[in-house]
Amino acid sequence: MYSFLVRPKWIAFHLLCVALIVVMINLAFWQLRRLDERQALNDRVAAQSTADVVPLADISLADPGAVEYRQVEVTGTYLDIQFEVVNLSQAGTTGSDPVNVLRLADDSLILVNRGFLPFDADLVAPPSGEVTVTGRLRPSKSGGTDQRDDDDTPQVTEIRRIDVAAIANQLMLPVAPMYIELLESTPSDSSQLLPVPLPEAGNGPHLSYTIQWFIFSVCVAVGWVFAVRKSARKVERTHTVS
Repeated sequence: MYSFLVRPKWIAFHLLCVALIVVMINLAFWQLRRLDERQALNDRVAAQSTADVVPLADISLADPGAVEYRQVEVTGTYLDIQFEVVNLSQAGTTGSDPVNVLRLADDSLILVNRGFLPFDADLVAPPSGEVTVTGRLRPSKSGGTDQRDDDDTPQVTEIRRIDVAAIANQLMLPVAPMYIELLESTPSDSSQLLPVPLPEAGNGPHLSYTIQWFIFSVCVAVGWVFAVRKSARKVERTHTVS
């Protein structure tokens, strides 16, 4: 009665069902891995962002992942050059992040993301003179500063992300491999600037996606069983009539 299962058409159907089940189960486990990564990120952000503020000089930036979101304090003077991370959105408002270069007492440089500036606010310069900055360490973003000014010169001020290496290359000066997201400034920075928020601490949709992929794989298996049983009954009726 089940000899039809070895026909070429049915063999192709078996292989399709097996392939679908394997793919869906792998997608389910991939979502579980994403969930683990998200939970690990939440734990790391919570631990680093609530740790005591320390001087930047006391932190090693050799492993950005180990110190991301750690709060540091540093004193220096802003250089007369300003970048702007454009096409951003925060709390439902579009805008940009002004990014400036801070020169420290030892002449080393570090980038400071001074916060979010709504689109209807004027781009503001940073405080002049000596400034003490408290903020979170963040790693460089890859991608380069590939937007050009209207005259097509190499000087770039509007950027899509904070790629420290690309900015350092443009400045032709060494820059610290991480940048600071500003939380406090003495003297105070512009009141129009809003602090960049921490990542949302939720687990995201990964668990629900995992359950969905497992359900889909079970549905394929059940569908295969129903298809086989339906064809077997059809064969059985044919034999009975014969």
